[in-house]
Order: sequence, then C-alpha cells, then structure tokens
Amino acid sequence: MPVKRLKEFLDSHNVKYITISHSRIFTAEETAKSAHIPRREFAKTVITKIGGKIAMCVLPASRRVNLDLLKNVVESCNVAIANEKEFKDLFPLCEIGAMPPFGNLYGMDVFVDETLSKGEEIAFNAGSHRELIMMAYRDFDRLVKPKVTKFSIEI
Repeated sequence: MPVKRLKEFLDSHNVKYITISHSRIFTAEETAKSAHIPRREFAKTVITKIGGKIAMCVLPASRRVNLDLLKNVVESCNVAIANEKEFKDLFPLCEIGAMPPFGNLYGMDVFVDETLSKGEEIAFNAGSHRELIMMAYRDFDRLVKPKVTKFSIEI
C-alpha cells in the first residue's frame, strides 16, 4: 500500500495524522532516531508465519519478537519469522521492510505488542523507507483491531 492509498484510507476514516519525510533509512531504530520519535512509539512490522499462515507482528523499535512468547500466545508450535520470498508479493507497492502495520487491509491477522499499545501515539513506515506516518494509537487500534498481547523482549 503506497503512502497515497494509506492516507486516503486514514482520511476516509477521519483520522488525524502527520507525515514525516526523511532520508532513506532501513532500520526502525535509525528511523526513530532520525525522526526524533521515541523508540517505544516507533512501530516496526515483522512478518511471521503462524501455522503456515502469514501474520503481522507490530512492536516498538526498541524490542524484538520472542518466538517462544508468540508460540504461547497463538497456542501453536509452528511459528517462525517469514522470509522475504514468502511475503514480498503480498505487498506489491511497498518497499520490503517498510510495510505499514495495517495487516487487516491485506487479509492477515495483526498482533500488537502490549508495550506499544500503552503509548498515546504510534509512528510507522508508510510503505517506503523515506516516509512515515504518526497518529494516535487509539485510532490505529480502532481501524486495525489488532490482538494486543506480549510477544517481545527488549533489545
């Protein structure tokens, strides 16, 4: 979903947001730092396979997915981080690693780490490594309806 389509979706739901353009950066940690956003508010999207089905895990830049915790949450032993070949075609207009955390628009489950849900705002890549969106977490929660749980650990 390119940034234009994402903005249209947010506008159609009367969501207030800001966009921030920045130089091309590839890691969530560097993006948060460059945009002067606390790492706990900058969300990174990690694509996983749960029981053979692709799902999104959304967590703060300051944390990483713990597969054992995720296995307990989804009650499945078949949980792994997906490789790019397994999901790149699902996001044809997005740069790999910059997918916005709106898995519901792609027909996939979205899990949000509880630490991210405690913040007032959420910022995330908007489909490219050059632009991000910041919005109220409550609006994100209302639109995505993620499963909020604990599946990450501090880096």
